Amino acid sequence: MGRYVLRRLLQMVPVFAGATLLIFLMVNVMGDPVAGLCGERRCDPATAAQLKREFGLDAPLWRQYATYMGNVFTGDFGTAFNGQPVTELMSTAFPVTVRLTVVAVLLEVVVGVTLGVLTGLRRGRPVDTAVLLLTLVVIAVPTFVTGLLLQLLLGVRWAWIRPSVPPDAAFGELIVPGLVLASVSLAYVTRLTRTSIAENKRSDYVRTAVAKGLPRRRVITRHLLRNSLIPVVTFIGTDIGALMGGAIVTERIFNIHGVGYQLYQGILRQNTQTVVGFVTVLVLVFLVANLLVDLLYAVLDPRIRYA
Repeated sequence: MGRYVLRRLLQMVPVFAGATLLIFLMVNVMGDPVAGLCGERRCDPATAAQLKREFGLDAPLWRQYATYMGNVFTGDFGTAFNGQPVTELMSTAFPVTVRLTVVAVLLEVVVGVTLGVLTGLRRGRPVDTAVLLLTLVVIAVPTFVTGLLLQLLLGVRWAWIRPSVPPDAAFGELIVPGLVLASVSLAYVTRLTRTSIAENKRSDYVRTAVAKGLPRRRVITRHLLRNSLIPVVTFIGTDIGALMGGAIVTERIFNIHGVGYQLYQGILRQNTQTVVGFVTVLVLVFLVANLLVDLLYAVLDPRIRYA
């Protein structure tokens, strides 16, 4: 196991370097950051040259990238164009988005897996058909429609929740935004769990456990569920980074100043340091989540062993 983890960590180095290089090139080539600094009016040549020197934008791209990566390994993600260090923006944005992502993942696991198990064990029955139709509707409706509808009904009309979520919101206040963020993924988790349960229910090891006279609950939880959760864990593990980076719509609807909000502001204002810094951390989150998912395989299925 130790050799496998070390090998995976070494594999993450070129993946991290390649992903950050691609992001850095895309962000710097797609727009002119100096134009974003000057607003609607064009900068005069002297001001543009001064700003480029100040933020290091006059150097070649390869040198900018090398300087940026060197600073990243020291914990310096650069300075935003408003003079605020990117690490300060991260210190206020990431805690909010992490709490929101935790709520979303918990909803995926608890609600999605529970509905998937129930429908997988009752395949073809009315409850199975109803859940399938419901998940299909959730997948078909865009997230911003779901978010605005819940905000209008629960926040404005019925006043059950705050239409705008404060930065220091507790987990209870993040349930509705977390549900909006996780709605599509929750539907996929439900359908994926249902298919996996229905398929493994006919496996030999399940029939053997039933033939031994084991209690139904033990057969489901100990034998059927553990093996059926492998594709679900894979999906949820890769979905963690997607939820944190894809929270732009949800955070805009509920006025949450998290990672999605900062990314939106950075793209809108062509603030390359902010965008590249936040996406760099999201790449790390994605890589670590995938490593943890691979290690969980051995826990769920004893037949899997890493040399």
